[in-house]
Amino acid sequence: MDTALDVAQIIVCVVLSTVILTQAKGSGFTGSAFGGDANSIYHTRRGIERTLFTFTIVIGVAFVALSLIASIID
Repeated sequence: MDTALDVAQIIVCVVLSTVILTQAKGSGFTGSAFGGDANSIYHTRRGIERTLFTFTIVIGVAFVALSLIASIID
């Protein structure tokens, strides 16, 4: 059980990292925090961007839940 939980947590971690990196549009040094386009702050997520955002939240919650379960079991 402990090994399966560790493997699941690693898989969720890799998926979460990949999803976050695919969302990195407009961030970095050219983002609005460093003088980028002010109009890019307020926009509506549509289509695949909204789905990716929701998927990121779900995977993040799964990662936190797996971490809590792993800490309780150990």
